[in-house]
Amino acid sequence: MLIVLQPCNCDLLERTLITEAQKRELRRQFFQFGYAIAAQIKRLGYTVAIFDPRTGLPLLSRPGALRLDDVAIVRAALGYQSIHRHGCAVVIHPLWGGAVYPSTLVSSIEPVLLEQILTRIEAGGEALRDG
Repeated sequence: MLIVLQPCNCDLLERTLITEAQKRELRRQFFQFGYAIAAQIKRLGYTVAIFDPRTGLPLLSRPGALRLDDVAIVRAALGYQSIHRHGCAVVIHPLWGGAVYPSTLVSSIEPVLLEQILTRIEAGGEALRDG
């Protein structure tokens, strides 16, 4: 599992035009990043699922009855607190407070290979080759 935490330019505890625009932009950035990672994972023959942070539905497969809750995953895996505001749960990051946007990618890939993919994508380098 890869938990992606993006810092926001504003606190997401209140629902404003600015916070909604920020969430749309960070969601778009996650999709771009997540699809790049997923393509590399699939190329190596592993399964991968990216989840829409807004809906909790998978983007690369058919949705089931359950939705993924990114905030609950961050609470369980990292121990961060959360607050419910305006019908949404907001992660409280230890440094960024409520100015954080969580997203999740799940895969069968080994963590070492995932780290290699992340390093190459972040560096803008070539795709990871088999072997």
